[in-house]
Parts: sequence; structure tokens; C-alpha cells
Amino acid sequence: MNAIDELADSFSRLPGIGKKSATRIAYHLLKGDPAFCHQFARELTTLHERIKQCSVCGVFTETDPCVICSDPLRDHSLICVVEQPQDAAIIDASHEFPGLFHVLGGVIAPLEGVGPDQLNISSLVERIRRDNVKEVIIATNPTVEGDTTALYLQRILSPLGITVSRLASGLPVGGDIEYADKLTLARSFRGRTTL
Repeated sequence: MNAIDELADSFSRLPGIGKKSATRIAYHLLKGDPAFCHQFARELTTLHERIKQCSVCGVFTETDPCVICSDPLRDHSLICVVEQPQDAAIIDASHEFPGLFHVLGGVIAPLEGVGPDQLNISSLVERIRRDNVKEVIIATNPTVEGDTTALYLQRILSPLGITVSRLASGLPVGGDIEYADKLTLARSFRGRTTL
């Protein structure tokens, strides 16, 4: 195996990149500017040194606590619970959520050996008790595991005297009803709003 094949093999291990795309990327880098390759290699080499998880919420950050947790203009009484750090980044980029985040680090998935004890749930309960949180919005994915995790969180958080809500799910804007599955349609009807 030569250097191009080794690099293509490494790229093909990344999510969403197949063997053909990986080979195309390797040849593109070989034909491109060597300065870019050196910079790219430096960024990859230092990634784990520069980026860590926030000790408060669990998002990826270069500072601890992260800029979201440190922002005095954010609503600290509102926490959005997400599965992974990238979920928080996507929600934050929408500029629709003014509060803080909490990363679970996954979902309850018994078939994969993931129970509530493997998730960052106890630190969430601590934050709620310590920081005068008034509402927790559960933003897990609308999957069986995401729903199971949301129900579990609702059960343990409701006795704390806070509002526990869940992101609405249903038909996407611009979507056609004829292509929607039964579960999506059912959720759309349950989550309907008054006009």
C-alpha cells in the first residue's frame, strides 16, 4: 500500500466519505498547495490538545467554561438537553434558543449496553438544583432511543418542580404529506398549533 492508498484509507474511515471520495481527496491534496497540507496536518495534530468538553455543559470548546456558559446575556434559567455536542452547535446557530445547553453524551440504548448511568444525567440534576433552572427543553432525536431518553428525563426531572418540555416534531416546511411516514404524521397532529 503506497502513501496515497494509506491516506485514502484514513479518509474513508470518516463518516460520509466512501472509498472513491477518499481517493479523490487524497489526490486533490497531492496536487494542491503544500502549505495548505502542512496547515491541515497541524490543525489535525493539535485538535485534541486545543478542543475539550466544557466542564459545565459538555459542548466542545477551547475555553472552559465555554463561551455559552460564560455569557451573562443568555438565559441561565433555561437548559436545552441534547445528545451530542454538535447538536448544541446546530441549535445555537439557529439563534432561536437564548438559554444554556447540557450534553448527555448519547441516549439510553439497552441493546448497545447504554443505560442512564452512562449518560451525563446526574450532572444535569445537579445543575438544576444549584443554578435555579426553571425549564429544561429535551432536544433528543425523534428515534426510539431518543424518545426513551426523553421519557426517562421527564420522569426524573418533573419532581424537581421545573417545567420539562420537548422539541416539537412533525412535517418539515416545504415537505409533502404524501412522502411523510405514519409516525411523522401522528406527531404532526399531536403537536399542532392554533392559528
